[in-house]
Amino acid sequence: MRLAIGNARLVTPDGVVTGGVLVEDGVIAAVGAIDLPADAIDARARHLAPAIVDLGVFAVDRAACRAGGIVRVAPMPDQAPPLDEPGAVQRLALIGKPDLWIHPIAAATRGLAGRELAEMATCRAAGARAIGTGAGWIADAGVMARVMSYARDLDLAVIAHAEDGGLAAHAVATAGETATRLGLPAAPAAAEPLAIARDLLLAEETGARLHLRQVTTAAGFDLIRAAKRRGLPVTCGITPPHLLLSDIAMSDFRTFARLSPPLRSEADRQAALTAVADGTVDVLASGHAPQGPEAKRLPFADAAPGAAGAATLLALGLTLVRDGVVTMARLFQLLAAQPARVLGVNAGVLAPGQPADLLLFDPDAPWRIAADSLPGLAGNTPFDGLPVQGKVLRLWKGGREV
Repeated sequence: MRLAIGNARLVTPDGVVTGGVLVEDGVIAAVGAIDLPADAIDARARHLAPAIVDLGVFAVDRAACRAGGIVRVAPMPDQAPPLDEPGAVQRLALIGKPDLWIHPIAAATRGLAGRELAEMATCRAAGARAIGTGAGWIADAGVMARVMSYARDLDLAVIAHAEDGGLAAHAVATAGETATRLGLPAAPAAAEPLAIARDLLLAEETGARLHLRQVTTAAGFDLIRAAKRRGLPVTCGITPPHLLLSDIAMSDFRTFARLSPPLRSEADRQAALTAVADGTVDVLASGHAPQGPEAKRLPFADAAPGAAGAATLLALGLTLVRDGVVTMARLFQLLAAQPARVLGVNAGVLAPGQPADLLLFDPDAPWRIAADSLPGLAGNTPFDGLPVQGKVLRLWKGGREV
């Protein structure tokens, strides 16, 4: 099988250059100023980038992924049933191919209860690409230390949720003016750096690779920076809502803004943008958690947390480029190369020898996010009604068009 694409703006690790891509048998054979066959696809000066690797979704949603330029997803262990045994991991790993490759994150503990260790080694053999605590925090430091030790021996990253459960239990908002005015159960933002500090110390003690799925506070970013300076193998991620929205977005009790972790103060949001710009943040993910009306049309405190984010991930990420926070090349490091690296997957870079997972997109194409018509299982997005730019034009997985 052969595929050739020419006259493209190629998003490479070194920047955006004009050229083409030649694919043979599902693998990139050449990139750049190369000779292409006469039947090469004309990209018409649109951008060609590595397709997105979405780390930490809560649902496998083919339509939303297609719309968002995503060809690989790493589902969180919070599935039904939880991914705490090899059969569940293997079934999930196989169902998406060939268009959407699924790299499961296996549960660190049985039933995600935070007490007994799950079958990590057999889950790894079944296809797990990382070990995760799920949407909750493992309160027992002894259990977490054992999780990290086993994950280190298996050469798997530990993907942790960073919120101290003792402080954040039953909270639906970040303590502050907005939560007080709305009368919502709230937890101090310090719940995040408290959890981060403990897990960083355990990672240093055990030598485990630690990925903090979402870091959203200024104090949390400071801890990550210090850990990286000490040479710890730690990475962290964030989702667009925590970069583009503050807790003011909850002011009308709109449950589409009910997230986990909750939206933070404007000062923390600005700190998050700085952390993306200076390289502290490694991964930009959708956190895709589609919730139907029965889960969202409830009082704010009773609504299920989470937002549908896969279909809007590219467009919202491109706002960071237009605002000068990151370059286009850096954006695709956040969206593709670094998520793949955390998972130990050979993907995410436009370079010879890499799988031909390709995304052709127009960064300037305007559209409006509409919850009622968003592709996917549900459209519960806090960005409902927002005008954005950036549309997926074509998508290939292993050289095969999706």
